[in-house]
Amino acid sequence: MDLRKLKKLIDLVEESGISELELTEGEESVRISRQGQVVQQPQQYTIPQQPTPPVQNQVPTPTASAEAEDIVQDAGHALTSPMVGTFYRSSSPEADPYVEVGSSVKKGDTLCIIEAMKLLNEIEADRDGIVKKIMVENAQPVEFGEPLFIIE
Repeated sequence: MDLRKLKKLIDLVEESGISELELTEGEESVRISRQGQVVQQPQQYTIPQQPTPPVQNQVPTPTASAEAEDIVQDAGHALTSPMVGTFYRSSSPEADPYVEVGSSVKKGDTLCIIEAMKLLNEIEADRDGIVKKIMVENAQPVEFGEPLFIIE
């Protein structure tokens, strides 16, 4: 809509005494109101906070992951989980596990499967060596970066 037309419409509303004018022309629409624009103030809500218990001097206890990190540092190279999912040592419940403690592996050998979002992902050895420790039980959930195997 032309700016000159808008100016004329505003003047018309002011002079005529009408409180509001709405005009639609094709796909364009304009509404002119004599009343001051009422801006609704946003309402503020306060969320009651739960009282926090007083902080006491506590000695943190080591977690399972911290213990796993200590084992990894002492034992050798850790192959970690590249994703979140469920750890499986074999391709099916009836099949033999891919590797056992003491198994010799070469880079690229399949060590386990991690199921993530209904997809089975084969996890391969990232180096040659011997499996010294299997850090996760079969059919257990694993987190990203969690140690799966210790390879020396």
